[in-house]
Amino acid sequence: MVGAAGFLFETGLLKLSKRTGWWVAGIKDPESVAEHSFRTAIAGMMIASMEGADPTRTAMLCILHDVPEARIGDIPHVGRRYLTAVAAEDIAADQTAACPEPMAAAIRDAIAEFEAGLTREAICAKDADKLECLVQAVEYRHGGADTVGPWIESSLAALKTDTARALAQAAIEGNPLDWQQTRRA
Repeated sequence: MVGAAGFLFETGLLKLSKRTGWWVAGIKDPESVAEHSFRTAIAGMMIASMEGADPTRTAMLCILHDVPEARIGDIPHVGRRYLTAVAAEDIAADQTAACPEPMAAAIRDAIAEFEAGLTREAICAKDADKLECLVQAVEYRHGGADTVGPWIESSLAALKTDTARALAQAAIEGNPLDWQQTRRA
């Protein structure tokens, strides 16, 4: 279990790793990769529940989708043009090499499924990843950042499911603080 504990320590780096693409937009203290992954998992579960996919599996894909970034960092979109990164599946294989095989297989399989994007759960998870970026951009915009429009537009354009598109539209048109008024009838 020492290797599994090491994997937990390694994933803890994601709490310290900032989402670097937001620096391009002038956001001085952007969210961490772990914060992004958490809300992505919530969004994935929500989308999957409406799209006929397994919400639990989708949330797992979302939680694990950026785990390889603990080793390579969060490469902003503009930087990917200049770098050749190792495939996420290969990084995950290295990250889990010392874990018990059932555990390692579960992690590797989830990351491979997300990367392939072929299952209903992976489609919902990829939509959740883009939706979370859009929601974060809307929050930054409401906080005064006027440079996040391209993130909203590109995230919206990438969405595949009806549920994700509806949630995105509601986020774009809404106010991030309106949830405070939500009460049971």
